[in-house]
Amino acid sequence: MSFSDPNDFNSKSSFDAQNNDDNMYNEQQQQQQQQQQPSEQEINAQKEMILKQILESPARMRLNNIKMVKPDLANAVENYLIGMGAQGKLSAPITDEQLKQILLSAQQPKRDFKINRL
Repeated sequence: MSFSDPNDFNSKSSFDAQNNDDNMYNEQQQQQQQQQQPSEQEINAQKEMILKQILESPARMRLNNIKMVKPDLANAVENYLIGMGAQGKLSAPITDEQLKQILLSAQQPKRDFKINRL
């Protein structure tokens, strides 16, 4: 195997070295961004700790059950409860009955359609 021009090899190796440096720099930036942002697991763990303080056990169980069926509704209610707790508007832990009322008010009203045949 022979090269026709030795400069071609040198320019290719310098290109590879620069490309490797760029890749290492990009990887370092990605690692720094990942370290700065809390992971999804950490966020969920913090939410669970706050909800344990805000909700009584039966209410927490109900919210977990709803999370399996309607995750969007459960996340909206969780964020609402955490916001209320952060503002200091919750004096005592939320009971199951209170959670039911919050869930009813958070759900979109169902629309009934009637079709009249002529």
